[in-house]
Amino acid sequence: MDISARTEYAVRAMLILAEAATRSDGPVSVETLSYRQTLPRKFLEAIVADLRTADLVTSTRGARGGYSLAREPRDISLGDVFRAVDGPLAEVRGLRPHETAYEGVAEHLPTVWVAVRASLRSVLDETSLAAVLSGDLPERVATLAADPDAWRSR
Repeated sequence: MDISARTEYAVRAMLILAEAATRSDGPVSVETLSYRQTLPRKFLEAIVADLRTADLVTSTRGARGGYSLAREPRDISLGDVFRAVDGPLAEVRGLRPHETAYEGVAEHLPTVWVAVRASLRSVLDETSLAAVLSGDLPERVATLAADPDAWRSR
């Protein structure tokens, strides 16, 4: 799986907004988001627009304006953020895994693609912004990350 810069930047920006929500700091400007995580401002503006379209953030105009989470940090999963900026979690040549079909030796491959998607969902949809912010990750995520083999490149 390739996590795009767009998705990584979106998650990092959303974590800043989650932190602001827990502190009741009010809206956060794009300039502040960009500065705090060293993200390219213009690129971030497009990302925040996608997050707004997906109803994950709200905008406030004016001198003290900026962006805030549309829901509580515990109610926004990483999967929500991934989908908002990059679309479905898993695709095979533009198709959803369950839409694929093969003949012959590859006949059972759609089952593997569906399992890959289910695996991604089990991590990304069960992990909220609040969990990442606090480090209190879901047990499944902590268990997977605790495996030394998970940290090795292959």
